[in-house]
Amino acid sequence: MKFGLDVSTAGKYSDPKTLVELAFEAERAGWDGFFLWDAVFAIPKGLPMADPWMTLSAIAVRTKHIKIGAMVTPIARRHPYKVARETITLDHLSGGRLIFGVGLGYHALDFEAFGLEADPRIRGEKLDEGLEILTGLWRGKSFSFHGKHYTINDVKFLPRPCQKPRIPVWVAGYWPNRRPFRRAARYEGVLPGKASSHFTPKDLKEVLAYLRGFRVESTPFEVAV
Repeated sequence: MKFGLDVSTAGKYSDPKTLVELAFEAERAGWDGFFLWDAVFAIPKGLPMADPWMTLSAIAVRTKHIKIGAMVTPIARRHPYKVARETITLDHLSGGRLIFGVGLGYHALDFEAFGLEADPRIRGEKLDEGLEILTGLWRGKSFSFHGKHYTINDVKFLPRPCQKPRIPVWVAGYWPNRRPFRRAARYEGVLPGKASSHFTPKDLKEVLAYLRGFRVESTPFEVAV
C-alpha cells in the first residue's frame, strides 16, 4: 500500500508557490504521491484557482522521487494532442514520475461557462476517443485517427514518454455507474467514488469484483481511494 495527497488548487491553495512547497515537504516526509485538482471553477464559484499543469511542472523540478499528477483531467474540455504533448514533456521533466488521471469532469460548470458540450454521454465519447489519441501519440510512431469528435492525420510525436510501455493512466468513475469501470479495466488504475454518498469498503469490494471481469492484461493495476 502507498499513500498520497490529493490537494485542492482553490482558495488558500491557489498560490502555486504554496503547492510546490507542499509537494517538496510531502516528499521529504515520506509520502508516495502528490496530486492536484484539475478544474476551472471551484464550488462555491468565484474562488481563486491555480492551473494544475503549470504548477506540476514546477513541482517536477522541485522534487525527485514522489509520484505526481492531476486528479482528474477531463479530456473533453482539452485538445487531446495538446494533452499528449504536455504529458510527454512533464514525464521527461519529472524523470518518469507522472500518473495521468482522467474522467468526465467534476461538474458541468467547467464546460457550460465556455459554451462547451456538457452532456455526460458526449463527454464520455470524447474521453474514449481522447484516450485512444493519447496512447497512440505516446507510441512515438506515425498515428492517424478518425472518430466522431476528433481527427488526427499521420502525426508522429517525439520523444516518447520516459515510462514504458506508457504513462500510467488512472480512470475515475462514480459507482454504481458501470461504463467508467469498464473503461478503467483497459488501463493501469482506477479512482472510484460515489456522487451521492460516501464510498464504502462494500462499494470498493463491488468495484473490484466488477473490474476483474473486464481485465485482460496481467500487468499491475492500481486502485486509488
